[in-house]
Amino acid sequence: MRILFTTAALSGHFFPLVPLAWACRTLGHDILIATTADFVPTALRSGLAVTACGPRADFTGFADNRSVTHSPAEQRYAHGRVFGRIAARNLADLTCLVDGWRPDLVVSERAEFAGPIVAAARELPGVELQWGVAELEEYRLGAGAELDPDLTRLGLDRLPDPVQVLNPWPPSLRLSHTVGHQSMRFVPYNGDARVPEWALGPRERPRICLTLGTLLPRLGVEGLPEVVLPILDSLARLDVELVVAVDDEVAEAWPPLPRAVRQAGRMPLSEVLTACDLAIHHGGQGTALTALEAGRPQLVLPQFDDQLDNADAVVKAGAGLRLASHEMNPPTVARCCRELLHASTFGDAAANIADEIAAQPSPAEIGHLLERLAG
Repeated sequence: MRILFTTAALSGHFFPLVPLAWACRTLGHDILIATTADFVPTALRSGLAVTACGPRADFTGFADNRSVTHSPAEQRYAHGRVFGRIAARNLADLTCLVDGWRPDLVVSERAEFAGPIVAAARELPGVELQWGVAELEEYRLGAGAELDPDLTRLGLDRLPDPVQVLNPWPPSLRLSHTVGHQSMRFVPYNGDARVPEWALGPRERPRICLTLGTLLPRLGVEGLPEVVLPILDSLARLDVELVVAVDDEVAEAWPPLPRAVRQAGRMPLSEVLTACDLAIHHGGQGTALTALEAGRPQLVLPQFDDQLDNADAVVKAGAGLRLASHEMNPPTVARCCRELLHASTFGDAAANIADEIAAQPSPAEIGHLLERLAG
């Protein structure tokens, strides 16, 4: 069987596909990843076969739509239009790829819209991997507005629905729109970052990991270092060890960090969070689920889109706290970290969710489901 995986040019969108793609590969199926040209080097580091379908992805508009003058729904709609424009530019190349390579099934992460359109046009089963807790209907509305001429040309009256939606979030934390979703165990994939030696041994003091994900630093968010560095200074007074997981080039551009920071740079979160006592992060799916899978409490500082609902899910689970943007000051962050480190209820709740994650069907089991869907 041939399975085509399609993804936007963002690590947080691609990484959740990798364990499933490898599971299908180990079952003996031919796997191909299709993404925009600029993201091919990142995708290749997964060890999977990758091809370019479309020019460099243009994410202009993401950084401009998170102002206080835009509601969360308006932000999501604007971001959906960005993904729709990218899909429109990729449709011709992706259609040629499908007609030439002839996959039996197309699996797309939820913000990649060209794959589902081509699958429907060629009468192939299309499967969606949902990342994030939020429904993000505004993504589909915004993308549909951009893609309407292409949909009409292909004889489609709207964006096609998948034959199956795969969902890695534990059922207890999902929202009502996920009824009918197929559960899939979350298995972390961190790219090709090396595991630091200190993550494999005991620790003498509580260790806190702060990470910003891959998108926020890439967007060059104004004032980001001015927010993060005072927070690190405040946390350093808690007699803890700090690690900062960001891209190496981001860390190198910052001024000297407090002595309490053991390492700053690119790190594999699944191994690093297992070696930490607390995670502070932006609310991306990968980080939130990796911390839950490791049974670690979290302080979530969400900024936009699914991050807001992911943060709510962590709080709902009893596994952490969240702060709004206007609350992200050093004293408040330090106070929350003290509470999370000293109240055992947060860690106990996170451990319960870790057990729920482990009980979900593995990517290998989902590979057999894809076999049946392909007929």
